[in-house]
Amino acid sequence: MAKNIQDSYCLPLQETIVHNNKTARTIELVVLSLLVFVLVYRVVYFNDQDQYLPWLLAFLCESWFTFNWTLSVCIKWNQSTTITYPDRLFKRVSESEFPTVDIFVTTADPVLEPSIITMNTVLSLLAVDYPADKLALYLSDDGCSPLTLYSLVETTKFAKLWVPFCKKYNVQVRAPFRYFGSKSTPMKDDSLEFQQEWQKMKREYGELYKKIELAGQRPFPCDHDQDFGVFCGAHRSDHPTIIKVISENKEGIPSDLPHVIYISREKSPKHNHHYKAGAMNVLTRVSGVMTNAPLMLNVDCDMYANNPQVFLHAMCLVFGFKDEDNCAFYQFPQAFYDGLKDDPFGNQLANLFYVVNGVSSIQGTVYSGTNCFHRRKVIYGASPNDTIKSDNISNEYLHKIFGKSIELRESAAHILSESNSKIENRNSPSSFIEAAIHVASCSYEYGTSWGTQVGWLYGSTTEDILTGLSIHGRGWRSAITSPDPLAFLGCAPLTFSSSLTQQKRWVIGLFEILFTDKNPLLLATKGNLWFRQALGYFSFSLWAVRSVFELCYASLPVYCIITGSRFLPKINERAFLIFMGIFVIYNLYVYWECKRVGVSLRTWWNLQRIERVNAMTAWLFGFSNVMLKYIGLSDTIFEVTQKEHKSNDGDNDDDNQSVGKFTYDKSPMIVPGVVILLVNIVALVNGVLRLLKVDYSENWEGVLELGLGEMFVSVWLLLCFWEFFKGLFRNQKYGIPSSTIWKSGALALLFVQLCRRSPQWF
Repeated sequence: MAKNIQDSYCLPLQETIVHNNKTARTIELVVLSLLVFVLVYRVVYFNDQDQYLPWLLAFLCESWFTFNWTLSVCIKWNQSTTITYPDRLFKRVSESEFPTVDIFVTTADPVLEPSIITMNTVLSLLAVDYPADKLALYLSDDGCSPLTLYSLVETTKFAKLWVPFCKKYNVQVRAPFRYFGSKSTPMKDDSLEFQQEWQKMKREYGELYKKIELAGQRPFPCDHDQDFGVFCGAHRSDHPTIIKVISENKEGIPSDLPHVIYISREKSPKHNHHYKAGAMNVLTRVSGVMTNAPLMLNVDCDMYANNPQVFLHAMCLVFGFKDEDNCAFYQFPQAFYDGLKDDPFGNQLANLFYVVNGVSSIQGTVYSGTNCFHRRKVIYGASPNDTIKSDNISNEYLHKIFGKSIELRESAAHILSESNSKIENRNSPSSFIEAAIHVASCSYEYGTSWGTQVGWLYGSTTEDILTGLSIHGRGWRSAITSPDPLAFLGCAPLTFSSSLTQQKRWVIGLFEILFTDKNPLLLATKGNLWFRQALGYFSFSLWAVRSVFELCYASLPVYCIITGSRFLPKINERAFLIFMGIFVIYNLYVYWECKRVGVSLRTWWNLQRIERVNAMTAWLFGFSNVMLKYIGLSDTIFEVTQKEHKSNDGDNDDDNQSVGKFTYDKSPMIVPGVVILLVNIVALVNGVLRLLKVDYSENWEGVLELGLGEMFVSVWLLLCFWEFFKGLFRNQKYGIPSSTIWKSGALALLFVQLCRRSPQWF
């Protein structure tokens, strides 16, 4: 018995499991070898072609695909996962040693991001298994909405009932909208006391829901209430700083509610606000002044804490690494509730599982913008193994880096010099409101290093990847773990248009990184970024460029069928086996990968299909937007992805019927996809008519000259864009708008005419 107790003190808090990856490596190397054979084939037979244009374009595209596959092999070469053991935590670390944590929840629009979703995220975080006196929750409202503040006030009142209920009965799902689902009822064998309290909590949550819904349906009477009078005359893009301390745990009682603070940073049309990165930097400065916790957790407004022990899992990483100074942030994966069956839009990110595990086994996972615990010291620009004493930090240095605020400079010096010591707990955030308003002003950052050396970095709409890249570039490592149940769950886009908007924003931000001083290849040569880690970041940043090569390759079969040329070998040539081998082996390999993570055959097909669609629509527009930005003709805009919320009363039945189906609007993003569909239909009709003219009784070998390989590729593309094909004949939102069809038709006709005339030019 004594030996078992002793062993429990020696067991690790976290463990990294390295997976056997030999089979995957072998298949990936086979595919890579076949791709190299294709390039050799292109070079050897180049002079034998009647038309050089399709052969040259095919060579360029296939060179890109080979390069891209090489990057993928490097990223996925090693596979590892990290497991945490929170049940061992209290045997190794006392609760008094737990660090304080500042929680950041960000929202930007109460319409696109319904307040009830945000408030459920807030409630789940207030109820986690962690001492309340070591937590402070900050809600950033970039929409400057009185509805958001009103919702937070009412939610905090409800939390005083909800949090004790969750902890008394050890409720596992602590977001009420998930706990009180439409089919949720207490068990018959539950105690009478629990059933009564359950019913009470459900009624109270129902009242909260109705209050928020009602407040959102009518103009807010801000001029009649002192608390909301600050919103009078305020516009979301032009207003002063608004900071409200909703709840304070002044006595430092572990069982009470954490601090709850509302922030809407100052905005002015004269200043650049840097989207989410700017909001995160304001949260960092305000929290530095008010509570100054050494750890910061940031979550998106829809990502509720699904596992009440998520903070304990994070502490296993904080205390579990032997050399904890080398780990900068602790990431939990993005996962989603009520995922669409078979993932028709590819939003559940199942295809990134092995990529994430591969990157994690190098220098550590990328920062994905939410569900991440950051060390404040790292966000303040520190490098690994920095040993700084507060006496050695000059006031001039702090002023230059962090700005004019005395309170912020003092707190930053404390963090930078004593990051591993117990931080003094500030129990009264309301005492620092004036200082907080000062650091939240839109002009505060001028003349400082915010956004360039410290905080979340500016220069990309994917501020998360850019910031994480900079952190890794200083030599830091990172860690990711996925507990059971999952730590956080959010809502993925449920419509095709929302999915395209999200994909375009990601691609724009990733591509922008290549044009900054944080280019991963530069950091690998001049900084401390590991080379294979740099290749991972480089691969992500090139998603936009990939769209150009995918579009060109998708156009090649059309060109060849119309002009009677070819870019693929004849089916009776041995080289044809190389191309067929790549197609078969790659698709079987991807299906095998999907099967290993529990993905169905239909989901695999949807992922394959939507990857082609995204590449030739959203990614292509992302590439174009960035190019136009850097030649001075346009600027990128941060577009908030709509968070769909199913109403409790069933009023949204029509919207719910549309969930998972392809719906279309007049967005120009789908035009390239419709064009590709139309030209491939034209090419297939052309090819079939030629097949019908062949006299098989006398010249059946003539079929081999008709480009069967090119026709197969066109059929494959038609299947990938099959939902677009159905959209040509449907009505209302399920049909592609007639204006889009006419534009696409005109472009398709122009392309066909250019194909017919091009042999005269080349």
